[in-house]
Amino acid sequence: MVFDTNVYFSAFTHPLGPPFRIWQRAINRSFILLVSPVILREVAHVLRDLLQWLEPDIAAHLKIVAKVAEIVSPKFSLQVIAEDPTDDRILECAVAGRADLIVSGDRHLRKLKSFRNIGIVQPSDFLRTLG
Repeated sequence: MVFDTNVYFSAFTHPLGPPFRIWQRAINRSFILLVSPVILREVAHVLRDLLQWLEPDIAAHLKIVAKVAEIVSPKFSLQVIAEDPTDDRILECAVAGRADLIVSGDRHLRKLKSFRNIGIVQPSDFLRTLG
């Protein structure tokens, strides 16, 4: 399972929403979460530049993600989503880690519905499957 950056963003800023509840399930090891160094850097960028978080807070959150998730380092690059090439990094992580699912609120990714037999769902849909 791979979370898109927007899932981390929402989980860290909206503690009552589906992304936060999914994040809690990841912390409890209800499923295997995969993340890449590129995704971690993008999360840091969003927290720093969009939310103006301080470096110690960013580092603390990234350490938790790195502890909860398996880190995957893709050795290839994809060019699938021309409208937003950063979304390709999510696909790369999922393919390299042999994920079965991508959880994303991003319309470009969700429009694909699946990629190389990897389903792409929004957080609320995934939360329903967890029960």
